[in-house]
Amino acid sequence: MPADVRALIRTMAASNPRWGAPRIHGELLKLGIDVSQATVAKYMGRRHRPPSQTWRTFLSNHVGQIVAADFFVVPTVTFRLVFVLVLLAHDRRRIRHVAVTAHPTAAWTAQHLREAFPWDEAPRYLIHDRDHAFDGLGATVKAMDIEEVLTAPHAPWQNPFVERFVGSARRECFDHLIPFNEAGVRTLMTRYSSYYEKARTHLALDKDAPIPRPVMPPSEGNIVAIAEVGGLHHRYERRAA
Repeated sequence: MPADVRALIRTMAASNPRWGAPRIHGELLKLGIDVSQATVAKYMGRRHRPPSQTWRTFLSNHVGQIVAADFFVVPTVTFRLVFVLVLLAHDRRRIRHVAVTAHPTAAWTAQHLREAFPWDEAPRYLIHDRDHAFDGLGATVKAMDIEEVLTAPHAPWQNPFVERFVGSARRECFDHLIPFNEAGVRTLMTRYSSYYEKARTHLALDKDAPIPRPVMPPSEGNIVAIAEVGGLHHRYERRAA
């Protein structure tokens, strides 16, 4: 087989990772190149498709219709465990709802899902793991016309946006402060959520915040630092003298 045909087969395979030998063979026939399908398969070489490609495509195609849910645990100064429920919209990483409890149950989770979304604002998809606190959502999500999407066991990468938020909340807040009780966790989450949405810049949002921040040119005044999350972080603005 001519070298240029072999190179063309490899180029087509590399440029179209979802194509198999039959598809590439069909394209070659349309180009007037008469080779067998077995030959095409031979020169395509073995390709290692990323196992998450289909999942990433789903997330990308429905980014404006997805809300992700997850729990994380915060220990208090008395070693009690407090559970935090986060509902995060994939579109611009907006926090749609945060709730705190020492005793998460399926009924409690369903109630907070109803509080988070009025009936005309519910997302199309709700992604969450197989935590038993989500077991009782079936009737609620069906009534709200939401489709549950369960991640695979032990696969946090399938719920990346909310997992990233949980990691950020730990590193930027709860690794540095120890709340006294459930009310303290709720206060810290309120402060951190406000900072996360209104001030914290995100690489995935072109270094803007989920609630867009305006660009302030030098003509608007001097730079001032505004404390966030009890002084753990700051945002910077320009203000007239």
